[in-house]
Amino acid sequence: MAEEKPLRQMSDAFKDLASTVNSSQTEDVEVDVASFCRACSLVSPLFGCLGIAFKFAEMDYVYKVRDLAEASKSITTLQAMLDRDIQADCVRNAGSHTRNLLRVKRGIDMVRLLFEQILVTEGNSLKDPASKAYAKVLAPHHGWAIRKAVAAGMYALPTKAQLLKKLNEDEASARTQMQNYVVASTPVIVYVDQLFHSRNLGIDW
Repeated sequence: MAEEKPLRQMSDAFKDLASTVNSSQTEDVEVDVASFCRACSLVSPLFGCLGIAFKFAEMDYVYKVRDLAEASKSITTLQAMLDRDIQADCVRNAGSHTRNLLRVKRGIDMVRLLFEQILVTEGNSLKDPASKAYAKVLAPHHGWAIRKAVAAGMYALPTKAQLLKKLNEDEASARTQMQNYVVASTPVIVYVDQLFHSRNLGIDW
């Protein structure tokens, strides 16, 4: 267990996804559902390391990644998954694969923004980076009760040093892997957004 490097695993997996997304300048790039789910599942431990503030986000994220992983047994690509839900007229239904994909995308986007904020914030506290990331990505889609619980949980966040210890990283290696994840996840997030926009589904529901 002590040998595991969650940050490196995350960044490496998203580098692979980014390579696929960037392999063509057209919108015809097809992303394998199983590969996408594998990369996203590697982000789950990060939510767990953040403690009670992100417990709901962790449970919600893990559940939805599992749903997509189950879907990957019968649906090959993300495009096919969205198109199947569109044909079945169930895109916006609770529990639909398309709806779950949108929520998972927000999870990886929040982590991207969290890492960006950590990289530019001085000191040992994660409260400011985590609060900014949550406020921008997840808060607009959460009800009052969840937002209040998250705000209270922010006071129980680990320090940056504690987080790095949980992730088996030192400051230098953590900065490198966080930056790698930020760079690699960005085109993947943009790609998923484009899948929704190209089908006139929007991304704000």
